[in-house]
Amino acid sequence: MSFPDTHSLANVALSFGLLFVVFTPLEWLFAPGKPSLFRREWGTDLLFFLGQYLLWTAPVVAVLVWIRAHVDALPLESLRETVAAQPYWLQFLVAIFLSDVAIYWAHRWSHSNEFLWRFHRVHHTAERVDWLAAHREHPFDNVYTRLTENLPLFLLGFPLHTIAGFAVFRGVWAIYIHSNVTLTPGPLATILGSPRLHHWHHESDHCGRVNFANLSPLMDRLFGTYHDPGEMPTRYGIDEDLAHGYVAQMIEPLRPRR
Repeated sequence: MSFPDTHSLANVALSFGLLFVVFTPLEWLFAPGKPSLFRREWGTDLLFFLGQYLLWTAPVVAVLVWIRAHVDALPLESLRETVAAQPYWLQFLVAIFLSDVAIYWAHRWSHSNEFLWRFHRVHHTAERVDWLAAHREHPFDNVYTRLTENLPLFLLGFPLHTIAGFAVFRGVWAIYIHSNVTLTPGPLATILGSPRLHHWHHESDHCGRVNFANLSPLMDRLFGTYHDPGEMPTRYGIDEDLAHGYVAQMIEPLRPRR
């Protein structure tokens, strides 16, 4: 874990400001009900945002760099040369597809595997889901997700600048599908997800059973976990007795089972 300097604090403030300026008006214009700027646990989710940007980004990146270095040593030169010879648009589509497949199964497993669920359930303790609540994530769960979505790109030898751009795109998309808006992709709904789909993944009665995909719902449609009633849910969270404070949620998954 690294401690932030003045430059880091300025970057985080800029990032928060940009996200606030973009997503707050969207949630005021397209929320399914009356939006509330400083809703319950807003402060907790702000701490998750600050923790993720100020404390945990550097360790997560360090883990990814270490994994990338070891993956590069694998004897996959012919496969990587074949991928590199393809048009960039085709490489991009392959990257998205493989990453989505990996994310779908890793996410689904995090709901069924007891060890992974200890960390992933922190994300599901949010009782209001919006752009800020998207950052409610335990660092271990963050490493698990980032590694899963990037591992196919590592194996295929995608250059670091492509992976960095892909990571930014994925990050913004993750914030979007958590945002409290009723926007849909219209005729592209078959291949593109929406906040409504992901909100049903967070709905308390359906948590862990539907809509595991991140970018495209194709995996959910294929494996029978797609769910879309056509409206936004009204109840979120999990029926587990867990503390909701930031520090408590950092520590609780690490404690031995009672």
